[in-house]
Formats: sequence, structure tokens, C-alpha cells
Amino acid sequence: MYSVTAESAHHPDILALITALDRYQSALYPAESNHLLDLTELPDDSLILMIIRDAQLNAVGCGAVVLNGDGTGEMKRVYIDPAHRGQRLGDKLLAALEDEALSRCCHTVRLETGIKQHAAIRLYQQCGYERCPAFAPYHADPLSLFMEKTLVADVRLAAL
Repeated sequence: MYSVTAESAHHPDILALITALDRYQSALYPAESNHLLDLTELPDDSLILMIIRDAQLNAVGCGAVVLNGDGTGEMKRVYIDPAHRGQRLGDKLLAALEDEALSRCCHTVRLETGIKQHAAIRLYQQCGYERCPAFAPYHADPLSLFMEKTLVADVRLAAL
């Protein structure tokens, strides 16, 4: 049994998961194509951060949405420990992040991922994300893929 709950960017379990993610991405891409945002530098009110724990309360995954204040957010730092992949934890994590984003008037979530992360790309596509052009602050990069998902059919509903 796994649980998905909110967590602080400063929590040691989050920091350990992000360190593992950074190591993984740094092995795949050059530094200029790695967009490794430090979540601890963001104001709490602009960050949704979730952690996945197993039945023994070990941290096995994390993910975040950075809220931009304009009804959009950016999915960041999504990671599932390799030993726990294949159990649809990514689906559960994204759904929890999207639900919380929507409750904070975020109607659209965008993301940047690397072209070599095939499992992540499949996850995002299965969860309804579609390819889109590069968005600020990014520029087109042959090693990056940009995606977005509208969380509500009528963006005016997100403001209610």
C-alpha cells in the first residue's frame, strides 16, 4: 500500500529523492539541457509538493507543481524510485498534484522532460498531456520535449 501526501521541500526524504533524480538526469543530459530547479528556494504558496511512501513509510517518489500565479503551473521533479516503478505510482502522483493544482485555481499544467526519458513521456501521455511548443523560461532544445494539460474544460471555472 502506498500513500501520496503533501511534504515540505526541506524534508530530508524529499532532498534524498531529488538528489537521486539529479544523478539520473545528469547521466542522461548535458548541464545546459538539465533544468534542475531547487524547490527549497521557492515560496511555499507557489509550490505544491507531494511525496509517495510505501507501507513502511519509506519515501519512494515525489513530484511538484510550481504555480505561476496566472492560472498555469509547471510540473517539476517527478521521480519514482526504480525499485517501485511499474505499479502506476506515477499516475497516482500526477492525479494528486493536478487535483491540488486545480483547487488552487491552476487550470493548465505544463512540463519539460527529456527525450531520453521514454517511461516519463509515456506516463504524461497516458495522463492526458499533449506536446506543445517551448514555454517561458525555456527555449527550444533538441533534448527537451514540452507538454501541457488543461485541467478544466472551461478555464473560467478554475477562478471560482
